[in-house]
Amino acid sequence: MQEQEQPYDSGHAIRTRGLVKSYPGPDGTAVDAVRGLDLDVRRGESYGFLGPNGAGKSTTIALLCALARPTSGHASVAGFDVSAHPHDVRRRVGILFQHGALDPDLTVEQNLRVHARLYGMPRREVRERTAEVLGPAGLTDRRRFPVRALSGGTRRRLEIARQLLHSPSVLFLDEPTTGLDPHARAGIWDHLRALRERDGSTLFVTTHYLEEAEHCDRIGIIDGGRLVAEGTPYELKAAIGDDRVVLRTSDDGRARKVVAAAAPPDRTVTVDGEGTWLRVPDGSAWIPRLCAALEAHGIAVHAASATPPSLDDVFFHHTGRSMGAAR
Repeated sequence: MQEQEQPYDSGHAIRTRGLVKSYPGPDGTAVDAVRGLDLDVRRGESYGFLGPNGAGKSTTIALLCALARPTSGHASVAGFDVSAHPHDVRRRVGILFQHGALDPDLTVEQNLRVHARLYGMPRREVRERTAEVLGPAGLTDRRRFPVRALSGGTRRRLEIARQLLHSPSVLFLDEPTTGLDPHARAGIWDHLRALRERDGSTLFVTTHYLEEAEHCDRIGIIDGGRLVAEGTPYELKAAIGDDRVVLRTSDDGRARKVVAAAAPPDRTVTVDGEGTWLRVPDGSAWIPRLCAALEAHGIAVHAASATPPSLDDVFFHHTGRSMGAAR
């Protein structure tokens, strides 16, 4: 069958315009899970998609993988409109769900064969592709092992290999390292980076681990179904600008008033379990001034630090929640 003409330029792996998905609410009115979403993800890009629970991440992935139909707006994935050509989209994407979907009683090789049948792959192609995807995953010598005998990190590598079997243009990874220890998480990301460098695959990733999001070329933050921020990790952090200065003192209650008086105008000074903190430009330069003011009021400073903005700060700035609280 001749492929349909691509509706958007081939430089983008994913493009959406005004994408909306609504569901009936309890009172009969429509509830928008995704509200007018505009996305542009370039081919070969690694794109991190962050947001609190209920923000619309899973719904967006379902729309982009043609597993749900948009209420309005347009979306193109791998060059095909998700509404007009859903079958073409599904053939060109791989989806790694948060919770594993391997059959533990089948071997590594058998799990791949089941996946190949679902995509109607010819047997000769399956044999060739099985060897090609198991090698980079370090699973060639375990192809006849039952899945239940594999560790969590090894199972995740197998799931990635399975989704690569039909040579997708775009790989969607929903919390790819959830439940894995730090060593296994690092191994999965090393594997994904190697695959991307070798095949030029486009990665669309949701994650709660902000150190993983740092590896992405760009990040989009979604909240309430809307894209509230987008850019490289550096750009997003630089947009906040100010450093975070934290002071641990002998009396944080009194310290708050002293710091507020000594700091630049209109700065919010907060006291919590970490101590007394605020955001100021060039935080290291402000620490001596603030410490001197506190000591002048008889308040001892036990520790002081200045740190540049983090992705968690970016997330909090745009959603009002820290990443840990949003899980």
